[in-house]
Amino acid sequence: MPSIDDLDTPAILIDAARAEANIKKAQAHADSHGLKLRPHIKTHKLPYWAKKQVAAGAVGITCQKIGEAEVMADAGLEDIFLPYNILGRAKLERLKALHGRVTLSVTADSHETLEGLAATFTDAGHPLPVLVECDTGMGRCGVQSPDEALALAKMIDKSKCLSFGGLMTYPAAGRAAEAEAWLRSARDTLAAAGLECRRISSGGTPDMWRSGDESVVTEYRPGTYIYLDRYQVAKGVGTLDDCALTVLATVVSHPTPTRAILDSGSKALSSDTLGLADFGELLGLPGARVTSLSEEHGNVTLFDRARLRIGERVRVVPDHCCVVTNLFDQVHLVDGEKVLETLPVAARGRMG
Repeated sequence: MPSIDDLDTPAILIDAARAEANIKKAQAHADSHGLKLRPHIKTHKLPYWAKKQVAAGAVGITCQKIGEAEVMADAGLEDIFLPYNILGRAKLERLKALHGRVTLSVTADSHETLEGLAATFTDAGHPLPVLVECDTGMGRCGVQSPDEALALAKMIDKSKCLSFGGLMTYPAAGRAAEAEAWLRSARDTLAAAGLECRRISSGGTPDMWRSGDESVVTEYRPGTYIYLDRYQVAKGVGTLDDCALTVLATVVSHPTPTRAILDSGSKALSSDTLGLADFGELLGLPGARVTSLSEEHGNVTLFDRARLRIGERVRVVPDHCCVVTNLFDQVHLVDGEKVLETLPVAARGRMG
């Protein structure tokens, strides 16, 4: 069995046991609170893990791009949610073809998106479920009020070949209570108009753990929970010992006693810090932080007389594991120093 010593750097290592434990923990939480779990594959982009998540009890998966969903459908995943406004003839035709292969649902937040869907999906015997996307505080996509949600829900409900699927949001981190109140108001507004809202879908790994039994949310779409990262640790979701993804890097220079250089820059660790002060930290070396990046160099600042050796290999926990996954063509599943399997990041670069 190969060892991580046989790998070239930089490389992504996935501690398989940690990832499996994170899957089981989240599924157990969802089950205990009566939530359906629909994991977002954006974090791993691997059919391997998507199948593990479904086998653990997830009702299906979430993809952000049609290309990602096509990869997952090709691998045998059967229930896919695409929470994105799909526009343009080429994309809509691909969406229609996908609808013929899997159980599919999508979102919309405008009349324009709905008009495109209604013109494309013409089989009344096999309608496309469409959820209304709601902006509950994130300031991204979504209708701005429960009344706007009602207007779109009515439009969907009147369509012969679309079906009203419910409400969907991606709430701002730390504002779950605000999102809860917004969605409850929207649900009640719909009910008063005679529209039942059986599915209310929310997302975001940190706030999933704050969901209670009385929540209006019926479905949760966490993504990062499978690997975790420094941002999730900062939010109290887990510890560094729960982080499954690390970047294996090599020390290529040690210009000063307090500064070392890794062969992993922004093209391996990403410059997306999610607001954290640094870009990553080294396992097993307290206080060692990746404090700046250029394209192919990672500057490590050392404290308390810590030293690295030129040629030494280190494991870096990144701030945001989802974007790091998207920078690599393959990942290596590991057990300690042993490489269990090397997998292509199958949905990487798949657009649409």
